[in-house]
Amino acid sequence: MGIKTYKPTSPAVRTKTTLTFDEITAGKPEKGLLISKGRTGGRNSYGRITCRHIGGGHKRFYRVIDFRRDKDDVPARVMSVEYDPYRSCRIALLGYKDGEKRYIIAPLDLKVGDAVMSGASAEIRSGNAIPLKNIPVGTMVHNIELRKGKGGQLVRSAGLAAQLLAREGEMAHIKLPSGEVRLISAECKATVGQVGNTEHETITIGKAGRSRWLGIKPTVRGVAMNPVDHPLGGGEGKSKGGNVPRSPTGVPSKGYKTRSKRKLSSKYILKRRK
Repeated sequence: MGIKTYKPTSPAVRTKTTLTFDEITAGKPEKGLLISKGRTGGRNSYGRITCRHIGGGHKRFYRVIDFRRDKDDVPARVMSVEYDPYRSCRIALLGYKDGEKRYIIAPLDLKVGDAVMSGASAEIRSGNAIPLKNIPVGTMVHNIELRKGKGGQLVRSAGLAAQLLAREGEMAHIKLPSGEVRLISAECKATVGQVGNTEHETITIGKAGRSRWLGIKPTVRGVAMNPVDHPLGGGEGKSKGGNVPRSPTGVPSKGYKTRSKRKLSSKYILKRRK
């Protein structure tokens, strides 16, 4: 996998970079694992925009990913490594011994033909999903469950990896990529290794049109609008006005706490990312 640059035939292409997709081995996805997903355009059931800057973009199918890895003690082989338009990492198609096929998040250096398995008896090898109580301390893991059997929710983006620091009784200490150290039940599963496509963060979009291909619409600054359109709008010339940063609906941003008090899990956080 490498990064491709272009001849500066225009100001936009001058800085544009893309991945070479060397690691991808299949051109078409597995039909039985595709779902047609509708588009919201950032709107809720009443047709009102609740999430701005969303709309358009290339047509795409959703690939059903096996985050649970609940097919224990059944050996599988990697059939292909594929592109997924809905996530930054690559996905791997597994063919199990009983004939079933499933997609998983592709770890770094996972290749076609590699053996993969999940369960407490699986080897400590990249791509194997194992309960935290059976993983040696110091191992790098990803796709970590927060509740046993719910499926991996943490550390799923390209290039990420968490570290198992210690175990105390029924809980495991996990250091997340953000620096946060968190307690997670040792019964929860995690996949050994680092998520692949590590160069995703170094890509430069290059031009506005490429953002539109991805379904990202332009962001207009509030201070550039009129007072009727935004709380920060208006004024003679460029004006700051001493206003607190906020959204068009008046909700504070940049430091405003949005965490639900009913769902706080502070007792499980040993060290905060800040």
